[in-house]
Amino acid sequence: MILKNKKMLFLGDSITFGVGVSNPDNIYWKRFSINDGCLTKGYGISGTRIAANINPSIYPEDDDLYFITRVPSMDADADVVVVFGGTNDFGHGDAPLGSMTDRENTSFYGALHNLMIALMEKYPQAKIVFMTPAHRCGEVKPADDISPTNGGSLQKYVDAIIEVAAVYDIAVLDLYRVWDIDPEIPEMKQRYIPDGLHPNDDGHWEIYRQLKGFLEGL
Repeated sequence: MILKNKKMLFLGDSITFGVGVSNPDNIYWKRFSINDGCLTKGYGISGTRIAANINPSIYPEDDDLYFITRVPSMDADADVVVVFGGTNDFGHGDAPLGSMTDRENTSFYGALHNLMIALMEKYPQAKIVFMTPAHRCGEVKPADDISPTNGGSLQKYVDAIIEVAAVYDIAVLDLYRVWDIDPEIPEMKQRYIPDGLHPNDDGHWEIYRQLKGFLEGL
């Protein structure tokens, strides 16, 4: 894919919003405007999840603004739509991981199905891409699959995104596996993800670099 002059929309959480960067221009998706001549727009809201919460939380905006609820307010036209989420579903949502047969928004699998269908219906001519969550502190490794919340290891959420996207032939950049930055390693945490979750300027540059190469290969 040639990126120049493409209109790109980015739906996500606090990472897409830019928590962790020193300047908004350093957010990963802003780089496509600055470096590649794209028209970009971000729809990142901190704390939000792909799935809806079952029980109200102390942060109602997180519950009310899960990803699919924001699709109607996104620009009507786009060449590329990138969705980057799932880490908050693992971290503090109470929706179960669920299964491939789910179609309710209060299941991670079900919400993925509904979100992908909604985006395909709204953007039939656009290239839709999902990015999986990257490694984070406290992610629970597959070998220690005892969830602090509801679904086991973070890798299960990653694999759910890949599995559902395959149903709809949606491309997935698997940051969990291709981005070899793990904040559990102190040197990597200090350089790229100081708080263990939100990438800093260098971390966002690396996300941009991975996503740019992925998109150019489509």
